[in-house]
Amino acid sequence: MVAIAPSLLAADMANLGDELRAVSPRADYIHLDVMDGHFVPNLSYGPAVIAGLRPLSDKPFDVHLMIENPEQWVAHYAEAGADIISVHWEATNHADRLLQSIKDLGKKAGIALNPATPVGVITDILDKIDMVVVMSVNPGFGGQKYISNANRKLQDLRKIIGTRDILLEVDGGVTAQTAPQAVQAGADILVAGSSIFANGDCKSDNYNEAIDALKIFQGE
Repeated sequence: MVAIAPSLLAADMANLGDELRAVSPRADYIHLDVMDGHFVPNLSYGPAVIAGLRPLSDKPFDVHLMIENPEQWVAHYAEAGADIISVHWEATNHADRLLQSIKDLGKKAGIALNPATPVGVITDILDKIDMVVVMSVNPGFGGQKYISNANRKLQDLRKIIGTRDILLEVDGGVTAQTAPQAVQAGADILVAGSSIFANGDCKSDNYNEAIDALKIFQGE
């Protein structure tokens, strides 16, 4: 069954704790986009905020580092409470070493691929990867439209991964309309921000309904 990871980037930042509590009941993961204003043209939150949120949910924290020099920061996010730490292929010259350092911290290691990055780059680091994040938008801002080429990349990655125990996540523009395409292409985890939080007001019922809309095609 595909998992849903609400992205707090689209939540009400003035009420982030309440938003997390409200979305947690039906979420499978909590997706946390970390932006530094350099690797992507936007800023979000850092390890102190994530550490503050950690006691408010028992769901796995899926921390997506959209930052330069991730080598300097992975230990801080591990300490803050991340369960999965994903770094961008494009942000490091030493992906093998960086992924191993995440695993040495006792966390699952993910590699994120921008829309223009070919899937073949992961071939020689498969033994270090617990998750591949396919960006279906150009990273930096929420509310963008799903890039349909992501579906082909998901299909290609599913073939490369084969029987290995590696999760395949798609991030960006996921809605009730695009989710079926991503799942059919092979996604295990759907990251959804605006499609969950856009019409919410920190109430679990609203977010449960939005998450269910992403799952309804799966027969739930």
